[in-house]
Amino acid sequence: MTTERSTGPRPLRGADKAKPRRKQVLLRLHPHLYDALARWAGDELRSTNAQIEFLLRTALTEAGRHPTAPRVVPREIADRHGDTEPTMLRRRTG
Repeated sequence: MTTERSTGPRPLRGADKAKPRRKQVLLRLHPHLYDALARWAGDELRSTNAQIEFLLRTALTEAGRHPTAPRVVPREIADRHGDTEPTMLRRRTG
């Protein structure tokens, strides 16, 4: 009696349903830029990929474009309304 083996990866149990899969993106970088990112990642004990993702997430949040982060109203706008500190706003969903 022979047993058939699967040639593909085993499906994840439950985890695949809980989290959306990460997108894979081919990113072309100048070698000097990559080296600088890799050094910075090493200084912060991150992989280069995690460092790039961290920087992108930070930039999106600061620009008020991260889909899950609160948006900060710039100081100039807050000052016009008499607020002393920038205000956190939640994006509307749905």
